[in-house]
Amino acid sequence: MTMIDAARRQAEAAHRDQQRKGAAGAPYIGHVAEVARLVAAWGASEPVVAAAWLHDVVEDCGVSLASLEAAYGAEVASLVAEVTDDKTLPKAERKRLQVVNAGHKSVGAALIKLADKLSNVAEIGREPPMHWDEARMLAYVEWAETVVAGLPALPATGLQQFREAAATTRAAIRRRGEAGRD
Repeated sequence: MTMIDAARRQAEAAHRDQQRKGAAGAPYIGHVAEVARLVAAWGASEPVVAAAWLHDVVEDCGVSLASLEAAYGAEVASLVAEVTDDKTLPKAERKRLQVVNAGHKSVGAALIKLADKLSNVAEIGREPPMHWDEARMLAYVEWAETVVAGLPALPATGLQQFREAAATTRAAIRRRGEAGRD
């Protein structure tokens, strides 16, 4: 079994009972798979693709970085650590730190972060989170754009995909808002 296959299996097991925030309650693993698919399409190495599969397991599933290092090596664990928020901090501080730290990401972590933001922004356009109003959705898109703008060494294709997703999502949010006011 390859490192990527092992990471995929671990992510599938860890996220098994999680769902996205939209009304459809789509399985969360779809987001993780999309992030891994995007970084692979942008030419990422095997450790980066494996880390993309695992990018939320520490933050959301209680998996330790030490266990990731034991299973996949220091490079994968380090990449996951770079894209993991410290959940002991308030949400506003975590978001602020993503902006502040974006420019200090390694190339691999920047790819994962770009794919993560692309997936999240596109999902808001396709299936908005329940209980998020128009202002909150637009604020998320703007914040994601700020994070992505600070990331180093992004592939032109990935950056263009993100920009298109942000524009499409922003338009979808506004259409839904206008429809709700009619």
